[in-house]
Amino acid sequence: MLSRNQAAKEQWAGLHQALDRWLDERQDLLVRYCKLAGLPPYNSKTGQLPAANDIREFCEVLVDYVSAGHFELYDHILEEASAHNQSTLALGKKVFPLISDTTEVALSFHDTYAEVTDTDSLPKFTYDLSNLGEALQNRLELEDKLIALLEEHEVIGTEE
Repeated sequence: MLSRNQAAKEQWAGLHQALDRWLDERQDLLVRYCKLAGLPPYNSKTGQLPAANDIREFCEVLVDYVSAGHFELYDHILEEASAHNQSTLALGKKVFPLISDTTEVALSFHDTYAEVTDTDSLPKFTYDLSNLGEALQNRLELEDKLIALLEEHEVIGTEE
């Protein structure tokens, strides 16, 4: 996931200031996810859950990231696509509901873990984190398709 985000940042850097900021937020989210999950290079001690504070901070970043996409970026991308080409708008409208499905997974994770304490028992945490990881992976692929719509518009806009 981290390498996918780095490639997206390199490919689309400079297209749009809000997009650059959002990709930085996505990077922060993914780094925090890898730390919580104990993924390389952030290997965790076997069988040990992350600190409650780390989980709470991740939940905050997660909901901020999801919100920024929905309320700041996706609508802008769809507006740009609709101004340019109906077929790209149709693709955008097809992708958006699929992203919304991943939002439900993210918000469910947030609602479950945003207020954990170090004394809470978290029997489903590993399962829920894995499920969130799958949703994030799907979301990245879908977001990249939306971003490509914006790139298409920007590139075509400079040719005219």
